[in-house]
Formats: sequence, C-alpha cells, structure tokens
Amino acid sequence: MISVQKAIQQHIDILVDFQQRLAFETENVILDAGTLRKGMKALFDDPSKGVYYVVKEESEIIGCHMITYEWSDWRNGTVWWLQSVYVQESHRKRGVFKMMYDNLITIIKNDPQLVGLRLYADKTNERALKVYEAMGMNGSHYTVFEWMK
Repeated sequence: MISVQKAIQQHIDILVDFQQRLAFETENVILDAGTLRKGMKALFDDPSKGVYYVVKEESEIIGCHMITYEWSDWRNGTVWWLQSVYVQESHRKRGVFKMMYDNLITIIKNDPQLVGLRLYADKTNERALKVYEAMGMNGSHYTVFEWMK
C-alpha cells in the first residue's frame, strides 16, 4: 500500500539522497550533502519554514516533496509552494505524483486558511511540465524571476 505522510527528522538521509538525485537528473547540478542536510535540519527545527512529506510503499520511502508558505494579501490566506518533488525512477509512471498532488489539494480544500498551490519548474524539464499540466495546473499566469547569491 502506498501512503503520503509528513516526514520526520530521521528521514533526512533519504531526503538528502533524493534531492541530490533530483538536482542531477533535472539540472545536471551536484548538490553538497552537508549543505542539504543543514537546510533540511533547519526546516525540521523551524516548521514555519515549511514541511517535507514522504511517500511510502509499505516501509520503503519512494518519493518526497516539500511545502513552503507564501502569505497572499490579495487572498487573505496562505499559498503553498510545492518544491523538491522526487519519485524514485523505479516507481515513476505509477501514479505516485498524482497521489502526492491529490493529498495536497485535499488538505488545501479542507483548510480555510489555505488558498492555493503553486510550484516552479525548470523550463527545460519537459517531462515535469507535462505532468503538472496534466494535473490541471496552469503555467501561463506568472513568470518567476530570481536573483540568487
């Protein structure tokens, strides 16, 4: 049976592994494990930063995603940002992402303080873009700009 649940600090090692794989697969970037570990620990130590979810099949963790928060004055509520989505290659195309997504939409629909879900994706990650569009997400409303140190 496959289930989605909040991650706990003991999941950091697998989350680090998944995020390193994600960065390499999607952007050909090698992430430093120590920096990742510190960043994840900061999130677990301060839940106002966000929350990680894991997807389990029986006792094996097969995927994960992170949620961070944005306050919307226009909507007087919180928008969830879906980030760091990863599903093990052997479990892809089996509805795992749909399960993650449906779980989030259910939570958002049932919480009056939550007003929506956003994500950003690398423009070159065509596989992910197709999946997000298939879920009913609209990628044409905003463009994300960034400046990173």
